[in-house]
Amino acid sequence: MPGQVVDTATAQEFEAQVGRRLPAEERAAIGHLLQAKAARFHALLGEGRAAGRSPDELRRLFRGIFGVRGRADALAAQLGDRLPAEVDALLHGDDDLPARFRRFHELVRGVPGLGFDLPAEILHFTYPDRYWLWTRWVWDPKTQTGALRLVVEDDVDLGGEDTATTYLKVGEASAFVEATGKAAGFASAAPGLLGTDLFLACVYGVYMFTVLRMRMTTEFTRIVPELP
Repeated sequence: MPGQVVDTATAQEFEAQVGRRLPAEERAAIGHLLQAKAARFHALLGEGRAAGRSPDELRRLFRGIFGVRGRADALAAQLGDRLPAEVDALLHGDDDLPARFRRFHELVRGVPGLGFDLPAEILHFTYPDRYWLWTRWVWDPKTQTGALRLVVEDDVDLGGEDTATTYLKVGEASAFVEATGKAAGFASAAPGLLGTDLFLACVYGVYMFTVLRMRMTTEFTRIVPELP
């Protein structure tokens, strides 16, 4: 990505708003939860261990993913005994990353509501120092919205020719957000890209509150949970 990628001034303004809503100690606590999630994924799936897991073990693990939990049973039923081997192929297969991502994405598309969220979560939380997060709230190519879009420059292209190449674009932009965040003092509540996850989640939370208050009455906005 040539030129300036991160809109640093906007990112710092979001950081200031987050600081007013979410105390540093609470952000640190969420950061520890992210590290615990990553440790759980790595213990079950890392270093070739996924292939030896049962489909039921993976189903229970995937029920811990917010955007997947309601569909984990359908996924396990559809792939059956193939599921452990397919997860291991995504993580450790011989093909390059786009090919592995593309294959797994095609496998899970048959389950309504599943797509890029699941393979990205598996990759990122198993190896958070190697892969990055991509969920619909990070960047939704259909609606052209998400937390990442809010903190990068308007002319940064986050789209790719297919889902796998879009994943690479999201990763490149996320790497710039991480580097800028560490230098400018945000995205540091957890190590590496986990800190970027938390920063982007906070950005999206602040954005959601702002939009709700612009468009809805106080009676409706009162039912929305606080940012933590």
